Amino acid sequence: MHKLALAVVLALGATGVQAAQAQNMSLQSEEVSDGSTIKDEQVANVFGCKGGNKSPSLSWSDAPNDAKSFAITVFDPDAPTGSGFWHWVVVNIPAGTTELPLDAGNPKAGALPRGALQTRTDFGAPGYGGPCPPEGHGPHRYVFTVFAVRQDTLPVNADTSAAVIGFHLHFATIAKATLTGKFQR
Repeated sequence: MHKLALAVVLALGATGVQAAQAQNMSLQSEEVSDGSTIKDEQVANVFGCKGGNKSPSLSWSDAPNDAKSFAITVFDPDAPTGSGFWHWVVVNIPAGTTELPLDAGNPKAGALPRGALQTRTDFGAPGYGGPCPPEGHGPHRYVFTVFAVRQDTLPVNADTSAAVIGFHLHFATIAKATLTGKFQR
C-alpha cells in the first residue's frame, strides 16, 4: 500500500513539474508585442493590403527539456470564416532551436533550420501570410504560438492542412507559449 501511495505522489509530482515548465515557457518577438498593433512590415501584400509580408522574428525560452521538436502557428480566430484563418504553420523545428529570424516564413529565404517544414496555410500554400482582415471588420487577433513537441517529426507533408497539423499537435504538445498581435483595416 505504501509503495502504491509513493508511486502516486511521485507521478503527481512529475506532472506538476511538467505543468510548471509549461507555464514558464515564453515567446517573444522584436516586431510583435503582445496586445499591440502588428506593424506594416508583417502585414500581407494581398487582398488589397500593401504590407511587407515578412514573418516576425520569434524567440522562445524555458521549454521542457524533453521537447524533441517545436512547431509555430499563426492563427486569426476573428476571420469571418466560421473556422478562423491559418496564416503560418511550421513543424519539425529541431529541438535545439530557440529562435527564428525575421522573414523566416519566406519559402525563398532559406532561413528556417534544417529539417523544419512549412505546411499549407489558408492562403493555399506553405509560408507566412501576414494579416489582411476585411476592411471595416474591426480588429482581428493574430495568435502566434510556439509548441514544444514530444516527437522529432510529425507525420505530415507540405500540403497537410492546418487543421490536421492542429490535430497532431493536440496529442504531441508538452508545452506552449503564445503572443497575440492585433490588426484592422
